[in-house]
Amino acid sequence: MSIKLKLSLFISLIVAVTLTLNISIYYISSKNEWISAAEQQATSIARQISATIEVSEQAKRQVEQAVGSSLRSAAVAALELLPDDYESISNEQLKSVSRQIGVDDITIWVQRNDDIVTVRSSEPDEIGLSSQTWGYWHTAFSELFDLQPVTVREGQRLEHFWSGPYNYATSDPSKINKWGYYYDGTTNYMINPYLNAQSLLAFEQLAGTNALLKQLIDENANVLEITGFNAEFFGKDPILRLKRGVLVHNLDVQGILFGDYTYRNETEDLQHILEASEERHIVTKTDSIGGVAVLKSFIPLNADQDYVLSITTDYESVLQLLNRQLMLHMGISAVLVLAAMGASYTISGLLLRTLNQILASVNTIAKGRFGELIHIRSRDELGELASRVNSMSTNLQQYVEQIRTSSEELQSTKQYLESFINHTSDAIHVSARDCKVIMANQAFETIYGWTAEEVLGRPLAYTPAEHEAEFAELLARVLRGKSITDHETVRLTKSGQSIDVSLTISPIRDEHDEIVAVATISRNITYRKQTEEMLRRSEKLSVVGQLAAGVAHEIRNPLTTLRGFVQIYKSTGKLDDQHLELMLAELDHINYVASELLVLSKPHLISYQVVQFEQIIASVALLLESQIGSHPVSTVIESDRPLPLVYGEPNQLKQVLVNLLKNAMDAMPDGGPIEIELSVTEQEELLVRITDHGIGMSPEQLARIGEPFYTMKESGTGLGLIVCQQIIANHQGRMHLFSQEGVGTTVEVVLPPYHS
Repeated sequence: MSIKLKLSLFISLIVAVTLTLNISIYYISSKNEWISAAEQQATSIARQISATIEVSEQAKRQVEQAVGSSLRSAAVAALELLPDDYESISNEQLKSVSRQIGVDDITIWVQRNDDIVTVRSSEPDEIGLSSQTWGYWHTAFSELFDLQPVTVREGQRLEHFWSGPYNYATSDPSKINKWGYYYDGTTNYMINPYLNAQSLLAFEQLAGTNALLKQLIDENANVLEITGFNAEFFGKDPILRLKRGVLVHNLDVQGILFGDYTYRNETEDLQHILEASEERHIVTKTDSIGGVAVLKSFIPLNADQDYVLSITTDYESVLQLLNRQLMLHMGISAVLVLAAMGASYTISGLLLRTLNQILASVNTIAKGRFGELIHIRSRDELGELASRVNSMSTNLQQYVEQIRTSSEELQSTKQYLESFINHTSDAIHVSARDCKVIMANQAFETIYGWTAEEVLGRPLAYTPAEHEAEFAELLARVLRGKSITDHETVRLTKSGQSIDVSLTISPIRDEHDEIVAVATISRNITYRKQTEEMLRRSEKLSVVGQLAAGVAHEIRNPLTTLRGFVQIYKSTGKLDDQHLELMLAELDHINYVASELLVLSKPHLISYQVVQFEQIIASVALLLESQIGSHPVSTVIESDRPLPLVYGEPNQLKQVLVNLLKNAMDAMPDGGPIEIELSVTEQEELLVRITDHGIGMSPEQLARIGEPFYTMKESGTGLGLIVCQQIIANHQGRMHLFSQEGVGTTVEVVLPPYHS
């Protein structure tokens, strides 16, 4: 899908969303405004009904009070016309008295055990009634017979008198009467005059609340019905009484006080009635009853009793009106969206003309054709973008040329390196940090016997068991960033054969300078070792010859002296002390030469141990303390790391140090300082450097050092340095001499560190 179409659809989508939100807000706001208006209308109606109810209730109370007062007066007047004992009263007499005092009928009540019953009445059907099941009526009767004030809140209370609310007659459920009950203790009965209240209720229906409801419904076309609920009794089981075989409601405990209740939903309506009654606020809910959408408003009334007014409004017509408006707005919106889509598509084409040129140029660059430029016509953001694309095209052309040149150089270098690696006689292999081989050249197979495929991805098992600790130490040093060069050791081939190799091990780092692999170059020096051994044997034969000549010369002179003294002793039979001293000195010289030769001979079994070289120096300094004299010895440690321990024979190392210090003292007959420096090499070896400031040696003299019986001292044998070199070699170390005539001599001894 093109950007032009996407942009058009995007703009159209924004317009559609905006219109949809506008329609939704309008629909919801209109709906809420109508509901608010309906609530206001309901509130207004409720005020009118509340006022009417208040007036109606007040008038009803006044009428009831008037009727009640009339019934009390009638009861007092009847007592004046009747005897005090009900046994003396007849039903016909009660009819006559009723007509005289202006009431419909009179009934006589008496107490019998726990019940109160009728025994005489002008209405024969009233005789034999019991009040025991009449609830608060029975309570009021009992309190009258006990001459107590009536506490029942229903009805009208006067002195010795109580008048119950309107209710159905027990003797004739079709009649609604108003009763009065009087007892002052002067008679053995309670007199009960009553009137028919049908005319009073008819007046209330015509001029009271129900009349107002009918008028309000007629005046408000959208109001369907108005209902008055008693929150105390609505939703509860109705109180029914069986009177003469007819079930009748108690008129004073009804859930619906006035109005019709046609649109019923008693479960939800009960909840809303209780909420409005308890919270004292208007509750508005929509409902669908019999397929008709209605809006019900439940309004608490400020009346003596807990009344809630329900106004049911026609919601269906409102929804239809809102839906018609919604469809009209949706149609208009659809036309606007289509118009916006067409306009945005046209405008997008004009705006994206430059972008299409840029896209074509970028496609050309993507195909590898650089240098083609875009003709810039505008100076807006797209014009600036076209300028940047032109610069990018030019820069890419230059960059590609540089890459092509660099690629050719890298290819040449790669071929050279591959040729070097694959054609060198040294075995080269690269291992990861976990020792798994990741590369091996052709010479690796030649020297070790394994092909590259056999060792790739697995550790190389070519280290003899006795050299594993040494290899672990070397690998640890390499992983710390150090390099190992020309390390001579032994390795195993694929067939298990041991070969002498010289290893050069170096770390390989990535672009973050982190060590990621280890490169090892192996050179087979087995043939060289064999050649060196042959040369050593030849040199030993040569040395043997030189030693034999030297020994013959060194021993023959003392022996000649001894022979002369023996001949003197043979001829004279005695020798003086001076001759004996000379003979002992010559014998000591012969013994010294023999002891030096023993060191150079096949070494005896020596007990090696871990040695701290600083202790060796301290021991030798104490040993030579009497001979040092004018040759002060200073020891300096030039290392920020601890000096390594060495593994060797302490007495032989002392002998080396004693010989070197004696040579330094002999080189300075007039005295002078001797410096001993201790340090650590890059390979973590111990370096001992002994420097004197004596007569020094010429290059010719330095070249002959190490020859048997070559010495620069008058009484020397030339074997001291040879013995030192032999001891250091036995300790796997190295010894080097540096000297300058007239300046002094420096001897360096390097010993390998001890590995546990």
